[in-house]
Amino acid sequence: MKPLINYLKGDLQVKIEDQGLIQQAFNHTSYVNEKAHKDSLSNERLEFLGDAVLELVVSQYLYHTYPKQAEGHLTRMRAQLVREPSLAYLARQVSFDQYLKLGKGEAESGGRQRESILSDCFEAFLGALYIDQGIEAVKSFLTPILLAPHQTILEITSQDYKTKFQELVQQKGAVQIEYRLLKQEGPPHSQVFTAGLFVENQLQAQGKGKSKKEAEMQAAREALNAYDNGGKP
Repeated sequence: MKPLINYLKGDLQVKIEDQGLIQQAFNHTSYVNEKAHKDSLSNERLEFLGDAVLELVVSQYLYHTYPKQAEGHLTRMRAQLVREPSLAYLARQVSFDQYLKLGKGEAESGGRQRESILSDCFEAFLGALYIDQGIEAVKSFLTPILLAPHQTILEITSQDYKTKFQELVQQKGAVQIEYRLLKQEGPPHSQVFTAGLFVENQLQAQGKGKSKKEAEMQAAREALNAYDNGGKP
């Protein structure tokens, strides 16, 4: 495996001035807390900064990419793109998991695969890159792996739309939410299901899919989209 700085400069084409700062982004607290590494700094402060930088870059990108989308939809897209599973996925895509510095116990207990640790490292790296090279360098780094393919990232790490809809409508109290099978058509090996989403026995949206679950998920997604465009759940 290449040294971290060589990998970042060569494979990821990242410009670096302060190598120590960049390396700090990969220091988990468990590594720093070990006696042999007590003079090292953890990535916690960099993660704090990187979290804010990431939100700004993603917000700006979505704002310009979707000029007609409502604020609620943009907020949900951003939340999904910057949530822990998405960032952990990206960290693995750029092999950050290979370069994490963990304490012995954390490493032996599977810390290198833990989503919280991976996502924190990813944000810490963004924080370090921002300090070292500025916001444009962060944008350049994120564009090919997150911004340009953001729809793919959304699909890969998609949230449960049924849960999201339930959380939305129950903000003001408990309501009855029910999914009903409205139609089932096609041959046994290639059936299409149509599900209806009902709130207090009122049909809110319909969705189709190759399974009942997929149809229900699409119905919830349609209901969320209607809400983003000014409708009421």
